[in-house]
Amino acid sequence: MSSDAIPSEVSALKADSFGRIALMRDAHGLFVRRDLAHVPLWLRLPAWWLARREARGLQAVVGLEAVPQLLRWDGRRLDRSYMDGAAMYQRPPRGDLAYFRQARRRLQSLHRRGVAHNDLAKEANWLVLADGSPGIIDFQLAVRGNPRSRWMRLLAREDLRHLLKHKRTYCPDALTPVERRVLKRHSWVREAWFATGKPVYRFVTRRLLKWEDNEGQGPKP
Repeated sequence: MSSDAIPSEVSALKADSFGRIALMRDAHGLFVRRDLAHVPLWLRLPAWWLARREARGLQAVVGLEAVPQLLRWDGRRLDRSYMDGAAMYQRPPRGDLAYFRQARRRLQSLHRRGVAHNDLAKEANWLVLADGSPGIIDFQLAVRGNPRSRWMRLLAREDLRHLLKHKRTYCPDALTPVERRVLKRHSWVREAWFATGKPVYRFVTRRLLKWEDNEGQGPKP
């Protein structure tokens, strides 16, 4: 095998207890790799489970615009296509109504494929691409199912609520009366998460793993 065929690391993007994410380059260009090689032994099973979940979520959205395309998953490394852009908190779409209109259309395309992202409250999972359009990344918590089922419709509505919360932050005057009603209507899924799941998540991430993602909104000032 020639040296040109061996991927080289361009830069580290993120490293935590569930793996290391790096920007890579090979003969075909840039791509993003999630590597589980250095995950602690006691976390390898959940790290593998999350990576496999991401791979399956990406398989379900192959061909869609503005989402990563799955390149490889071998049980230890997950490679996905690189998307040129910045996280929402890094390049805020303030006053950009076109961004949020297109984001809603792209979210609907995702849902029609039978995929609910399930982690769109984090601004880090929304990109502002180089052309100013929205992109969606990080499918570790994605849920797949029949898009017409009651459960998937409920999760799709939660995805939409999270998008509308970002719209409320950056384009508050553009919220429609219907969107305001959606924001006020909290599902039992949200209430259950705040009552049970979120305290456990905070304990595990902050006390046991000693890291904090600030809800995906970037570093605290």
